[in-house]
Amino acid sequence: MSIQQNLNHIKSTLPEHVTLVAVSKTKPVTDLMEAYNAGQRIFGENKIQEMAEKHEVMPKDIEWHMIGHVQRNKVKYMVPFVSLIHGVDNFKLLKEINKQAKKHGRIIDCLFQIKIASEDSKFGMAPSEALDILKSEVFSELKNIRIIGLMGMATFTDDENQVKKEFNLLKSTFNDLKQQQTVNCKLQTVSMGMSGDYQLAIDCGSTMIRVGSSIFGIRS
Repeated sequence: MSIQQNLNHIKSTLPEHVTLVAVSKTKPVTDLMEAYNAGQRIFGENKIQEMAEKHEVMPKDIEWHMIGHVQRNKVKYMVPFVSLIHGVDNFKLLKEINKQAKKHGRIIDCLFQIKIASEDSKFGMAPSEALDILKSEVFSELKNIRIIGLMGMATFTDDENQVKKEFNLLKSTFNDLKQQQTVNCKLQTVSMGMSGDYQLAIDCGSTMIRVGSSIFGIRS
């Protein structure tokens, strides 16, 4: 099937409240433009430099989501245009995003990345760490970021029960942290689920899925 057919098929299966992020990392601009021409406007990249290069040459009504691990020294390159940063996994990174956003007069939406997987290779903070940040006075002083939800990546396994348990952990963490609404924290998004498990993620409460290979084909 073509990229357009893949996209239309996936969108036809999604409930209205679920946002589709087309994960376009490593894919050429021609592929992204095929998705764009089929109506897709939200693209997810995991390398800041690649995202900046694509942003440069593509239509300006695209929402760019940074879905990969973020290095603090690279934040400045995406701050002028990024719409949502999924992988905020520590307070120092949040402070850097706030600092760079202030220079551009922007308020940047972010998701806390919570570690729900059993794999050591996955990034993320513990639920208790996220709560400590939200309750801290230093967090309330950050005027150029807004935490709008949580992101999590399940263990890469065929064990559906384990994946379900991890998705449920993210959703229950979201429900717990939702009590902490402040000026710069308005939790509404649960970003979980990828090509292989997004239906399960939606059943567990996901409101945003990150789908790559099911749209663009397997990455080489």
